[in-house]
Amino acid sequence: MRRPRRNRASEAIRDLAQETTLTKNDFVFPLFLLEGKNKKSEVESMPGIFRLSEDLMLKEVEACLKLGIKGFDIFPVVDESHKDKLATKSYDSEFFYLKSLTKIKKEFPEALVITDVAMDPYSSDGHDGIVEDGKILNDQTLDILGQMVLAQADTGADMIGPSDMMDFRVGYLRNILDEQGFTDTGIMSYTAKYASAFYGPFRDALDSAPKFGDKKTYQMNPANSREALLEAELDFNEGADVLMVKPALAYLDIIQRLKSNFNIPIAAYNVSGEYAMIKAAGSKGWLDADKAMMESLLSMKRAGADIILTYFAKEAAAHLDQHQ
Repeated sequence: MRRPRRNRASEAIRDLAQETTLTKNDFVFPLFLLEGKNKKSEVESMPGIFRLSEDLMLKEVEACLKLGIKGFDIFPVVDESHKDKLATKSYDSEFFYLKSLTKIKKEFPEALVITDVAMDPYSSDGHDGIVEDGKILNDQTLDILGQMVLAQADTGADMIGPSDMMDFRVGYLRNILDEQGFTDTGIMSYTAKYASAFYGPFRDALDSAPKFGDKKTYQMNPANSREALLEAELDFNEGADVLMVKPALAYLDIIQRLKSNFNIPIAAYNVSGEYAMIKAAGSKGWLDADKAMMESLLSMKRAGADIILTYFAKEAAAHLDQHQ
């Protein structure tokens, strides 16, 4: 008679029978970049996560590399004084974000540097596209995203991350990159980015919440899964190198569907709200935060994620070191 418990009888057999394994190579660490020097401020809703100026971020990247974390997704914290309706600072080569990307890549060429491509950090409207009469203009936004991507690629960044959810932007950006000689610059597309309640702490970190309305006309409806396959097919055919699902925990089924249908790497973004929930419950003693962290990350890998963007990256890497 078959007894599944036989393969759980000891730690040794459990380890041998384990189907899914997390490693440091799975992690990308999102970082928040501040303008200026020697600046560090904790994100109140994300304990242990800090906004860092360039000098301190260089030290953070170095420490992470020593820990075994090789990938970094870098987001700019843009002061309101720099914002306008057309996000012009996003492609200004003298702007601190672009200059810092150049510095980081020069100091640590071995690091995988991923950028954020969307108007919202730089937009006075707080939306991912151009706003006109209360509507988000798709095709007109692509021109600004194209200028942004060329400026980012020129810093030496390895991969650009269009998080805007405008239609056709992956193909548009791939063509522009190729035409300008950036054929080696990858695209990690935010393919299935849902209009989620789990982004709140991230928007606090960047002060990038919409000034009016919401993002439901361009981010996906949480009720839909077949639509994610349509988005993925478009991004795949337009030349994306990586397809991302965001958020992760509430969308493990979407990760699995993309993994089953597309033979390129699938990324999962373990977003700020998912991080904050575990941290908050752990601080109250309602659960073991370390165990919940590792279990949730394992669930993303089990669902099919090849890459996990997570604010837990450093803690998870340290945990893996301790339990080898």
